[in-house]
Amino acid sequence: MSYYNEPSRQLPTTHYDVVVAGGGTAGVVAALAAARQGARTALVEAKGYTGGIAVEGGTALHSYYNLWKAFPGIEKRQVVKSIPAEIVDRLAAAGGTTGHAEMLVGYDYDSICTAIDTEIYKLVTLTMLQEAGVKLCLNTFLTGAIVDQAVVKGVVAESHQGSEAILASAFVDCTGYGDLCARAGATYTEPNDYPVVNSIGVANVDVEQYYEFLKTHDAVTQFALGWRSGQPDQIVRVDGRGDALPAGFHEGARAIGMSYVTTTVHDNYFMFIKLNLQLPVSPTDRDAASSAEVELRRRQMQAVELFRRYVPGCERAFVARTSPSLCIRRGRLVACDYDITRADVLDGRHFDDDVMAYGFHDSAPRLQIKDGGTYGIPYRALRVAGLENLLAAGMMITSDHDAHMSTRNTVACMGQGQAAGTAAALCAERDCGTRDLPYPVLREALEAAGVYFES
Repeated sequence: MSYYNEPSRQLPTTHYDVVVAGGGTAGVVAALAAARQGARTALVEAKGYTGGIAVEGGTALHSYYNLWKAFPGIEKRQVVKSIPAEIVDRLAAAGGTTGHAEMLVGYDYDSICTAIDTEIYKLVTLTMLQEAGVKLCLNTFLTGAIVDQAVVKGVVAESHQGSEAILASAFVDCTGYGDLCARAGATYTEPNDYPVVNSIGVANVDVEQYYEFLKTHDAVTQFALGWRSGQPDQIVRVDGRGDALPAGFHEGARAIGMSYVTTTVHDNYFMFIKLNLQLPVSPTDRDAASSAEVELRRRQMQAVELFRRYVPGCERAFVARTSPSLCIRRGRLVACDYDITRADVLDGRHFDDDVMAYGFHDSAPRLQIKDGGTYGIPYRALRVAGLENLLAAGMMITSDHDAHMSTRNTVACMGQGQAAGTAAALCAERDCGTRDLPYPVLREALEAAGVYFES
């Protein structure tokens, strides 16, 4: 490989208290939390919208509740509240969610389905950020980190107006892939033990007819009723057992790595059909990811053709939404001061520096949190190892695969974002490092904001 020596240059600078890198599921909440704590906050996002995997994946938000229905006698609890819950309230007011729809079939996977309209989600979160006074740096790429003796001082960003340095007292990496952490010199791994994904939404379908089709084949594995197109008690989630469906459909789906859980806020629309592809190298490899983008788009067309051919009510279906780029659940995994383990999650452990409680596991019913309870995410699990002034939130914080199948879920990421954003703002206010922030001060601020803690 040959190299080019970039000439030195002077960059214009701006100053904030807190910079949040990435406006996805965690980043939106982190920026809101920091701004509401009184910090001058900037949000740097590469795309022209917010929401990240919540809007690009297009499925439901999992999960605001514990898995109470799978454990008779266990109390129903909403364990994630505050800003993440406020987002759902705002969505409901705009007709952009099913609400917290109780699962009637498949409640050993999740007790609640909270499906969203992905486009309304973008607008709602952007509006909330503007209301909070967050500086929105959209269509702005993070290209570097400014680090002095292991202390993060700033980021280098690139937009159509050119390059700039954005300086701050504290930083939160919510990029999903640990981009800021990597550029700052953090330790990370790239396990490449999960497929990359692109999902589609399919329109011009009959939701009720699809459900009846699954019932006819004794194939219904998930089912929930909620708000759809402004009407209550409508089908908002249905999943089917593939091997019970026509052989041509099942074999075709397997060949293209297709999985399908239908969640929907609207009539005549399937929100979530997912195409999976295992890469031979790390998904952060540009060339491998580029090839995967092309292949997954081919598979999208094959997927909708399978529905047209085999599923009644889908004869004239078409692709109405695609992910703008492939999604990587396990790209970079950043080393933090604590690494949450499988036992921590499944045994329902809590810590003396908890910043949230969470009660959902994406491998349920095979893996479930003990007795339908919760586990805690400690503050130390958000502090990036070896660096000061830098916190991480979202799907890059947990290396243990089984633990990661819980901590990387959307609502867990939201809660982590609120904790990290609050901590960053407090560090800026107190002029202290992320390890010098007293935990009682952080806990008090989170409780004052309405964050739920296990009693």
